[in-house]
Amino acid sequence: MGDRLAAIYSHSRLSSFENCPKQFEFRYVQKIPSETESIEAFVGKRVHEILERLYLFVGRGQLPGVEKVVDRYQKLWEETFDAERVRVVREGTPVAYYRELGERCLRSYYVRHYPFDDGETLGLERRVVFPLDEDGRYKMQGIIDRISRARDGVIEVHDYKTGARVPSQSVLDQDRQLALYQIGLAREYGEDTPFRLVWHYVAKNRTCTSTRRPEELERLRHATIERIDEIRAATEYPAKKIALCGWCEYQSICPAWNPEAALAPAGEPMAEPAAQTTGRTEATPDSGGAEADGASGGVQLDLL
Repeated sequence: MGDRLAAIYSHSRLSSFENCPKQFEFRYVQKIPSETESIEAFVGKRVHEILERLYLFVGRGQLPGVEKVVDRYQKLWEETFDAERVRVVREGTPVAYYRELGERCLRSYYVRHYPFDDGETLGLERRVVFPLDEDGRYKMQGIIDRISRARDGVIEVHDYKTGARVPSQSVLDQDRQLALYQIGLAREYGEDTPFRLVWHYVAKNRTCTSTRRPEELERLRHATIERIDEIRAATEYPAKKIALCGWCEYQSICPAWNPEAALAPAGEPMAEPAAQTTGRTEATPDSGGAEADGASGGVQLDLL
């Protein structure tokens, strides 16, 4: 039980278990490395990296023009795209479509937020690690795309989404990921500090916000602890056939799709590696990039 009790969890880790326990087993128990990523995940990573670079320069008082931003995105695409590793799931959709999608996202975001003076950036790709209980038996971690202090003094927790779907307000008001980040940040900024959760659906050029009452955060804290207990108690990890299976990096070895696939024996979930900056887990077509579980290092100041 030692490793189970010591594990640090994340929103993406919890979501993996909820969406498909078998995917959770492959990713977090057997720790089978992924040799490919979806084109949606790839685009999401590149857009996140460019926006991080953009705000780094804004913070230095050096706002680049939109064409500089787009040029750096195109260069980054050339530097990182690997046709052997990036999977295009939607048949008939060319890679060029996704490349142009990323450019459109950046252009629309730039125009919408220019001249980028709507608040003070406090953190970019900021790692947070925090307990959910007094004893520290339940720990969460994550990477926050951007933290800012708005003109009204509210601390804003930002998340960039490149997916096509914009959830309803009622869904956003129940969103777990950013609310968990608020719980973690409240330990730093103070429990009485006002927070605003902000989602940027850059593919749709829309910004959505939500707030949480203290009692809502308390319910979330308890619900998350219960989910972690469920994961720790799990001894079997059944596969689920869902609409997102095509985007799963383990589909070829999943018994739901390949009954004859040789499976490694199940083991205890290991402690999650420390999250690093600018990393994204496998994305679905709607998520457009998920929270980091530990991937590549931070970006360099080479936008211009």
